Amino acid sequence: MFAFYAITSIGLVWLEAITADLFLKTYTTEGLPWIYIASAGIGSGLSFFYSYLQKFLPLRRVIVIIALLMAAPLLFFWVSLSFENFYLFQLAHFSIAGIEFWRASLAGITVFFMRLWIEAINVLNDLNTSITANQLFNIREIKRTYPLISSGILVADVISGFSLGVLISGVGLNNVVLLSFVMMMLGAGILLYLSQAYQQAFPDFLRKRTAIEEQPSDFSRNRPIQGPLRRYVVLLFAFFILAQVLFLLIDFRFLGALEQQFSSSEGQIAAFLGMFNGFLGILEVAMQWLASSRVIERVGVFAASVVLPGVIALLSALLISSPAWPSQLVTDLSWTQPVFMGIVLLKLLDELLHYTLFASVSPVLFQPIPDSVRSRIQAIVRGIAEPISTGVTGLALLTLSLILKDAQLDWLFPVMLLMALVWILAILLLRARYVNLLVMSAERGQLSQDVDELELRRWVVETLDKPVSEDRKESCIDLLSKVDPKSAGEVLAPHLTKFSPKLQRRGLEAMLLYPNSAYLPQVKTLVELSPPPAVLALALRFVWLTEESPDIRKLRPYLQTEVDPVVRGTAASLMLRRGNPTQKAEATTTLRRMLTHKLERERVMGCRALAEANYLQALRIYIPTLLQDKSLRVRRAILQAIAATHLEEFYPSLLRGLQYKSTREAAMKALMRLDNEAIPMLVKLAEDVQKPDSVRLRAWQTIGLIGSLEALDALISHLMIAWGTNRRNILRILLEMPGDVGIESVLDRMGRSGVEQLIDQELVFIGQLYGALIDLAPDRVRLQEADLLRRALKALQMDAQERIFMLMQFLYPIEAVKAAAFNLQSASRSNVARGLEILDNTLDIPSKRALLSILDGNSDWEKLHSLSEIVGYDPAQPSDRLRRLLELRHFLSDWAIACCFHLARQARWTLTVEQAISCLRHPKGFVREAVLAYLWMASPRAMPKLLPLLQHDPDPLVLDQVQTMLKKMEHSNGAAPLPPNSAGGSHTNL
Repeated sequence: MFAFYAITSIGLVWLEAITADLFLKTYTTEGLPWIYIASAGIGSGLSFFYSYLQKFLPLRRVIVIIALLMAAPLLFFWVSLSFENFYLFQLAHFSIAGIEFWRASLAGITVFFMRLWIEAINVLNDLNTSITANQLFNIREIKRTYPLISSGILVADVISGFSLGVLISGVGLNNVVLLSFVMMMLGAGILLYLSQAYQQAFPDFLRKRTAIEEQPSDFSRNRPIQGPLRRYVVLLFAFFILAQVLFLLIDFRFLGALEQQFSSSEGQIAAFLGMFNGFLGILEVAMQWLASSRVIERVGVFAASVVLPGVIALLSALLISSPAWPSQLVTDLSWTQPVFMGIVLLKLLDELLHYTLFASVSPVLFQPIPDSVRSRIQAIVRGIAEPISTGVTGLALLTLSLILKDAQLDWLFPVMLLMALVWILAILLLRARYVNLLVMSAERGQLSQDVDELELRRWVVETLDKPVSEDRKESCIDLLSKVDPKSAGEVLAPHLTKFSPKLQRRGLEAMLLYPNSAYLPQVKTLVELSPPPAVLALALRFVWLTEESPDIRKLRPYLQTEVDPVVRGTAASLMLRRGNPTQKAEATTTLRRMLTHKLERERVMGCRALAEANYLQALRIYIPTLLQDKSLRVRRAILQAIAATHLEEFYPSLLRGLQYKSTREAAMKALMRLDNEAIPMLVKLAEDVQKPDSVRLRAWQTIGLIGSLEALDALISHLMIAWGTNRRNILRILLEMPGDVGIESVLDRMGRSGVEQLIDQELVFIGQLYGALIDLAPDRVRLQEADLLRRALKALQMDAQERIFMLMQFLYPIEAVKAAAFNLQSASRSNVARGLEILDNTLDIPSKRALLSILDGNSDWEKLHSLSEIVGYDPAQPSDRLRRLLELRHFLSDWAIACCFHLARQARWTLTVEQAISCLRHPKGFVREAVLAYLWMASPRAMPKLLPLLQHDPDPLVLDQVQTMLKKMEHSNGAAPLPPNSAGGSHTNL
């Protein structure tokens, strides 16, 4: 892809420079407004044509055809420009004047269409490159690969720029067009190779779209944008429209300056543009690699955004004042020479900053917009702003050129200065609303981490100084603590004494995340003001945790019984942490009184104080009693204390806390506090099949919330061996981890091939299910138990499909996968077709065709046939198929296993001893009940020895069944009637 983009761009840069030279010679700059007007509709028209072409041709052919279409007119342009070398017209009966007229007319038309076709090529090239890259690379890979691919244009600028002058002198101006044609054909050849070598990355076949296009789109995407978000979007429109208009005006004035400077020289404009693009490419590469990210990080997004309009405004003002420049600047040259150099510098800086700083800053401006509408707004702003502004700029230039017919182009400098100042104003207004939207996003839980931290700090400081509502200030503090917690102390410390108690508490909590002794004076001042107990406790903790040599004796007054329990508990915990033996004994006595106090609040605060202490030897004896405390708040608080102080002998209590709804959340937080220390025991709990599924799920969820590398390793290693509900739970936990951490970790650990292997495992399992459904079809087995088993197998098939869709979210855009799954669940055929088409255009896995066939409305036999390359099918008798199913019992659901034994009992089919004994140990009682019912029929002689072993089964259903069977055996003298021998083999003998 890099080679394709670089080679195609080399030809494009050559063609653009040659066309600029010819266009200015033929039409001068007065013809450029017509190009701008015409090009306004080219982008949307060609995008529509690109989409329309895919209705009739596969995408892998469309990209090649578009690449050929980009190059094909260049051959005709070369022939037309080289018309003077052909003497066909001289053989005809035309006068010399007639030949010259047709030659001039044809050359003028050719040059005009060449300039127009460059606009088309730019649109098609970017569209073709982005679509092909998105097909070849998944959403995770594209983040790493597309910067390399897009750098092809920078390399092309350097290579084509420095080679153009040599080519013009070597082969001539017109023949460079032929070389551009050759380069674009080479690019098309590379695309042809890619489309053939990676066919799975492109849709395999076309689907009818008429019904799909008639369906209404998702209502959430069409809801009107209102309020602050609407005003922000309007400013974004202004931002990008002004950027595009100024870009066009500078280009227009630059080409006008080239026309004036090289009006009498053939090919010099193209040669100059080549050198210009070469130097520009070198500067762009250096700027992008070395400076852009550092500048943005150092000065912030909005300060970096002002650089481009600021440079334009400054240079425009200098060029406006050019008539007043001193004569020393002119020397023996005309006064227009320094103006020309100023225009070149303006164009150079505009191109340089536009494709580096401006391109890097632009995506960040969309971050405050909620995720649900961000991509839609971004597409509208970038897709509408540029074409509209291009067309309007062309009309404005054309109108002003007619009005100011005799004026020079220098009237553009005041216009550019004015628009640059308006652009700066728009940036300032954007800055004022940027963090407002970030705060709203944080309040909705939709905050993105990719925000401008420097701008956020500045805005928080300004907001805290303003007379705004307390809730607003609290939201600012919350936002700062989430996005940039390390700088919270720097921002909040000067405002502590001015805050309300509520804000003081929230500010100190944020500062305690990264306590710094540099802010001790402000916090000590707050302590001296005797704030409310909750604030005083936090302030004391900050002071005695950050001070190097604290005077613990000053904490003694806070241990008095009349002091609020919050402050008293904090003082006692600080004494236990940093006091001498005598002070620790005094603190222990205080906490003992609190832990055994009759008031619930005293006991809760005592437990919280334990969590802050490091010395608990004398207080451990109270923990078992507190774990059984009648107060739920106390039990939750002591769980946190156990985790904070790492009391290993009480870790089982944390795990037991996961079993009860009342303490589940507190137990999960406590285990999260243990971090990697909790992972082994959580894994052991999650692997215990005797535990309830809800408890095992909470164990996996807690590991996911820990989120460390060790936790991710535990989840991913079990993902590769888990099945059924366990695999689904782990997949969901990994997908829901913030910042795509789980997804990236899975791809780093397993790779793309590992995820594809898991998908193939699910497809193999689905193939086994289809084989069972065919062999156990209703026309072959007509029993109610068979109907239950068939329904259970179909449920397993749906579960496997759900896991496949979850696995696909690791490789492809989550929104696309979810949209496909949602449509495939519909009863409407058009919606199902929509879902299949989404997958057809998204997937590139080798088993894509088989997966689409399974999801389509085909029969079970057709679906099984589509899986023939993955799983083989051998027709079998129903009894044999049932035994094969039980060989796969580790992959079946509990209910499906029970249905197998019920069917075997009712149909009197034999099963193997190993299958019966293994399932008799199953953790689910209803499975053991089904096995016992089968054995009562299949192996009555074994029941007298077997039933006494099951008289203490923990499941009431099984226990009742065992007692009933024992009574029947007593009434029948211990014998049950023997069933007749079945076709499947002899009776099971246990």
